[in-house]
Amino acid sequence: MDLILHVWRQASPAEKGRFVRYEAKDVSEHASFLEMLDIVNERLTERAEEPIAFEHDCREGICGSCGIVINGYAHGPQHGAATCQLHMRHFSDGDEIWIEPWRAKAFPVIKDLVVDRSAFDRIMQVGGFIAARTGSAPDANAIPVPKDKADLAMDAAACIGCGACVAACPNASAMLFVSAKVCHLGLLPQGQPERRERVLRMIGQMDAEGFGSCTNHAECQAACPKEISVDFIARLNRDLFGAALTAV
Repeated sequence: MDLILHVWRQASPAEKGRFVRYEAKDVSEHASFLEMLDIVNERLTERAEEPIAFEHDCREGICGSCGIVINGYAHGPQHGAATCQLHMRHFSDGDEIWIEPWRAKAFPVIKDLVVDRSAFDRIMQVGGFIAARTGSAPDANAIPVPKDKADLAMDAAACIGCGACVAACPNASAMLFVSAKVCHLGLLPQGQPERRERVLRMIGQMDAEGFGSCTNHAECQAACPKEISVDFIARLNRDLFGAALTAV
């Protein structure tokens, strides 16, 4: 298939960016979206032009580094999949595709489609862990965990920290990401000692990083490649309310 690409090019954080038009010819429908970008970059390199900078690593929908906005959709039109899992069969011959980076104050553009997502790292550093001493590895099932709680914790832990929730939210809120990280620890017995302190620290850091507030648009859930539910945001809000009461 032959495609027209409009790709956001920005040489550095200090420079202004713009969309640049490229032609992608003879692209296999079986190629992944990132493989298509690889092909375009090979042809740009052959012409001694600067290749398009974009992030990727595992290409298996696990690491979350591949996130870009495709035709206005975070990670593209395929539901429940990261950009690296999107294949060109979801497009048609002659399509025009607009490709741009995440758009958020807290995710400044580094170059082209690459953004700085270290704000997520700093949120995790203040509370996304368990510091309480747990001793040596316990015997299996030594600490009973109800199955419904275990299942919910696993659902929340599926978050890969890609930032699609931020990119899709009209307020650039990180509430889905933070709620997943807070809840997957707070639902388990080992996470209880720091449960209230954790939510206060992580929400405080989220606000300090410049993310917006949640106003229940639920676009985050729609864009999430792991289909994490906004129900976790409700759980976070309950934990936050309880922690704020006890902190007074």
